[in-house]
Amino acid sequence: MRFLLAAVLALQCLVVQAAGFDHTIWDGLLKKHVLTLRGGQASQLNYAGMSVDHSQLKTYLTQLSRVTRTEFDGWDKATQLAYLLNAYNAYTVELVLTGYPKVASIKDLGSFFQSPWKKAFFQLLGQARSLDDVEHGLMRGSGRYNEPRVHFAANCASIGCPALRAQAYVGERLDAQLEDATQSFLSDRSRNRMEGDAMKVSSIFKWYKGDFEKGWRGADSLTGFLLLYRRSLGLTDAAATSLAADGLAIEYLDYDWRLNSTAGARP
Repeated sequence: MRFLLAAVLALQCLVVQAAGFDHTIWDGLLKKHVLTLRGGQASQLNYAGMSVDHSQLKTYLTQLSRVTRTEFDGWDKATQLAYLLNAYNAYTVELVLTGYPKVASIKDLGSFFQSPWKKAFFQLLGQARSLDDVEHGLMRGSGRYNEPRVHFAANCASIGCPALRAQAYVGERLDAQLEDATQSFLSDRSRNRMEGDAMKVSSIFKWYKGDFEKGWRGADSLTGFLLLYRRSLGLTDAAATSLAADGLAIEYLDYDWRLNSTAGARP
């Protein structure tokens, strides 16, 4: 009898781990308040509407904070990464709402001594965390994932950021979701484009250049990564050949830190 009970409990544990985390609340909030632009290349968030539904966001954040490190480690890597991406995006929205509506940029929520990304204002996996902890520690610095496409899924509440997706990330569809986010971002000519004899790209590629040079899909250089997405970037055969031969200068565009708010959602 004890053996049977132990087997049932073990099976229940496996089912919970396989199921991962329920992002339904966050998914609903995104579908309700995200305005998708230019076919997914960019997006805006209705912070006024999100503030009305703040209690739902708080409920979701509470659910995120209750996950233990043991539970997290029992999930597959895709489920882990989806959880971290959603947590980063949701807590970014929460941070903006602490100062809304008197926020023109997320940078307004920092100080001379501390950037907004270094504020440890929430609990995640049993520890006090900042947004930097989630992005640079858990996602990038853990060594678990080697997934450069997270840079096109994590949203920093700014116009220059990749679009905030109008749906939650989930483990079983994460690869397709990340691929879609990457192609959408790279196809946006306001952020990545050929201009004369130069390839002008988002500053994301300057700040996180090393992440694109770690061999993901065989790319051991930034040039190699960009060539994987030559079609999304709109490169001609001649331009791609020149880029591969280091014949094109790579320049980085200025980043737009203004709040990614919908029209009419700011005072």
